[in-house]
Amino acid sequence: MKNMIALITVVAIAIALVACTSNTTSAPNGAPAATIIASTSAAVATPAAASQGSPAGPALPTALGARAPVTLDVAPQFRSGRLAEPRTLTLPAGFTANVFAAGLTSPRFMAIGPGGTIFVTGMTGGQIYALPDRNSDGVADEVQVWADNLRQPHGLAFHEGYLYVGETNRVVRFRVGPDDTRQGDSEPVVAELPSGSGHWTRTVGFGPDGKLFVAVGSSCNVCEETDQRRAAISVYNADGSDGRVFMRGLRNAVGLVWRPGAAELWATNNGRDQLGDDVPFETVYQARDGGNAGWPNCYPAPGGILPDPQFGQPNICQTVDAPAVTFQAHSAPLGLRFYDGNNFPEAARGDLFVALHGSWNRSAPVGYKVIRIPFAGGTPGQAEDFVTDWMASEGNRGSVWGRPVDVLVAPDGAMLISDDDGGAIYRITYRAT
Repeated sequence: MKNMIALITVVAIAIALVACTSNTTSAPNGAPAATIIASTSAAVATPAAASQGSPAGPALPTALGARAPVTLDVAPQFRSGRLAEPRTLTLPAGFTANVFAAGLTSPRFMAIGPGGTIFVTGMTGGQIYALPDRNSDGVADEVQVWADNLRQPHGLAFHEGYLYVGETNRVVRFRVGPDDTRQGDSEPVVAELPSGSGHWTRTVGFGPDGKLFVAVGSSCNVCEETDQRRAAISVYNADGSDGRVFMRGLRNAVGLVWRPGAAELWATNNGRDQLGDDVPFETVYQARDGGNAGWPNCYPAPGGILPDPQFGQPNICQTVDAPAVTFQAHSAPLGLRFYDGNNFPEAARGDLFVALHGSWNRSAPVGYKVIRIPFAGGTPGQAEDFVTDWMASEGNRGSVWGRPVDVLVAPDGAMLISDDDGGAIYRITYRAT
């Protein structure tokens, strides 16, 4: 009997090892490549292996529970427009959803003020909204226009008493009081950024070293840029001086975030169009100083990092940085955030959550959801669905009632998700069952 038990144990371990290794591929240059999810449906969560194995291996998702539809809780003052009728979102067991704020014009990226107020840019209206929740009931008390007359404001970052704002053509900052009130007018920090055609969002963030990082997308679908700040992340001193390119080859790195407890910058990236429904993959990169993600010369695909049909240079493709995570083409990953709150279950803490804005030119639309990428030992695993059903009927563009943009962990540990199409911010919380 003991021999039989031992044999069964050995077989089980062998199966587990095969399952772990089947989830990774190798980049052309031999570096570990991303876990690849090419399916438009949800990835199945797999319980974590009993043994962590090699730290270089991918993290396996720890199941958060069976996903099921939940009714979106909408306060009476928000029940108009798309929220006039009952809505549902699909979430893992124990999670609930409510509307934190609505009636906003194109809410994009969010940040938390020194006094705990939620701030969000209203990009098309040129505004910054302040959304206080003084009674901590999970619903914004009011919508304040904190600043206006800005030029397509997108990224927000608080740093040493200032709110930094990424406009499409520059970076400005406002002095902020401890109670989140504005102290005077804006002042320029980076007086000029490339603007005009192509991708117009400008994302800003501060690293652990106090440096200002600015992401600028490409001016085109695919081309050779004349301004090296395009399709790149640049870094500056906090006052905007001594700017230089930090990482290039990122066609449109909309989301920037630092992993808590580590000096690691992670970024989403949107791949090029017009190569078909399923290539190139959408990606998340661990950005590095001097790195090159390959655009416009290369793109990530099922066969590895391949030469672009118009600007391909195979010798470059063998040396570019491999993405850390890849998933369905044309999903449009935007904001991302590591969960560092205390509300979600332990299995989700430290994991990366990414907002997928949804496709605009794929024959069968995909995205319109928030995905979870589990992390173990600093290594990302296989992406899985977390919040879905902003596209109520899969593959039906006409059923879309919201497009996620950014993800933020609120002071109370709830997750906030902005929606620029529905003009709302949703709040996700967990209640243990």
